[in-house]
Amino acid sequence: MNTIAAFEGLLWLLAALGIFIFLQRALHREIQAFFLILTRSAGVTQVLFAIIFFPGVLLHELSHFLSAKLLGVQTGRFSLIPQAQADGKLRLGYVETATGGFVRDALIGAAPLVTGSAFVALTAIYLLKLLPVWTVLRVSDWGAFWTLLKAVPGSPDFWLWFYLVFTVSSTMLPSQSDRHAWLPLGILLVGLLGVAILAGAGTWMLTNLAPRFNQFLGALAMIFGLSGALHLLLVIPFFLLHQIMSRATGVDIG
Repeated sequence: MNTIAAFEGLLWLLAALGIFIFLQRALHREIQAFFLILTRSAGVTQVLFAIIFFPGVLLHELSHFLSAKLLGVQTGRFSLIPQAQADGKLRLGYVETATGGFVRDALIGAAPLVTGSAFVALTAIYLLKLLPVWTVLRVSDWGAFWTLLKAVPGSPDFWLWFYLVFTVSSTMLPSQSDRHAWLPLGILLVGLLGVAILAGAGTWMLTNLAPRFNQFLGALAMIFGLSGALHLLLVIPFFLLHQIMSRATGVDIG
């Protein structure tokens, strides 16, 4: 297998993830700026922001809680009440867990990404019927693409699922505290990979494991790509609302 082709999924994932993170942060900033100009109250803005993203936050924190229980790690307090932090950031919820070792801690930290990605993928495929749209897009059949895309809003309860996919995808990324055990786990995995390569398994892994891993990363890239597209659709109107409110009131939020 060509070495570059073996890492194609990783390259797509990095690109899709980078764009998604940029759009997610931009949209969150525009939503908060709009509500802050509208209400002139940081407290009310925090409450409104938390209400919008409540389904995603609920799934995020439940994922931590249930994965900790499944892995036998003790849990503490569970909160879905938004709290402003000393650094100016807004914490929408949290679950306290004991330390279970870096492997279990890493799995607990990654749980929202797993459940969120699964929710986005399953909803897109089975409820929003987006798989045919992706299929014709891959072969650049633009006529069929636009025809199928225009039919998507006709899906049953489309706006409900659109909202849920948006809120879940927007809150599924692990926080900095969720990622605290990823570095030691990553070092361990890289070490094991190095040992396998030194033992002569490099060619076998490139031939047998790399294609499957590449497909997995490509699928994850598609999930982030879809999530990024939803955020792009929403960041534009919220940006315009922000600008209109700013011009009308003479107040702007940097």
